[in-house]
Amino acid sequence: MPETANAAYVDTLEIFSASMRKNIKCLVVAPENYRATGQPYPVLYLLHGYSGNFAGWLSDAPQLRQHADNYQMIIVCPDGGYDSWYLDSPVDTTVRYETYIAKEVVGFIDYYYNTRREREGRAIAGLSMGGHGAITLGIKYIDIFGAAGSMAGGLDLRPFKINYWDLKGVLGEPLIHWKNWEAASAVNFVPRLKGRDLPMIIDCGLDDFFLETNREMHRRLLEADIPHEYTERPGEHNSEYWGSAVDFQVLFFHKFFEER
Repeated sequence: MPETANAAYVDTLEIFSASMRKNIKCLVVAPENYRATGQPYPVLYLLHGYSGNFAGWLSDAPQLRQHADNYQMIIVCPDGGYDSWYLDSPVDTTVRYETYIAKEVVGFIDYYYNTRREREGRAIAGLSMGGHGAITLGIKYIDIFGAAGSMAGGLDLRPFKINYWDLKGVLGEPLIHWKNWEAASAVNFVPRLKGRDLPMIIDCGLDDFFLETNREMHRRLLEADIPHEYTERPGEHNSEYWGSAVDFQVLFFHKFFEER
């Protein structure tokens, strides 16, 4: 049974992944007055960063409980593995987190909760690795998600051939599998948005090592004349930054849900 915490219900679940053949934990934050019948609730999927887990968001931003209550939305924090980058890895068949998040988690939540089932009732956002995952999944699965957001996201993987995030493990050795790196980077997804409607909010701290990748994403979106909100503000790549930035993103998605 869910437990009441800070004016919201918090469920810790296990969702079975058929694609990876294992149970994976997930956190669901629902409004205090959540009802299984009646008006369905919009859902915001929040993805964690590299080395994080399903519980990280509520630890970094405990105010999410209040946001779920105030905005009458369900906030879902799935687990994306230690270093999956939310990909279906082309070199490791055990990593299928793209399929897991976009299909298995969404299907589970829609089955067991009173949710809006149309794309206008779903948004996806994340921090760092999760920011990259949210933008790419939002674009790739535009018929599932109606809006997408990134906080301190690594939106271009290509500059980080040498890195600490095991990109090589999910994309392959860059000298051999460079096409995988090109195909996975969020900045290269921009052409897919031509003629499509996906409201996006992207922000990054001025002292974040991913800042230039965010600027490149912003530049490409502007060149393609794709509407989006983009913000740079003081901050580093840490929980203090995204623990605050998430407030702006939740408000953005609330307005999206209200208008659709």
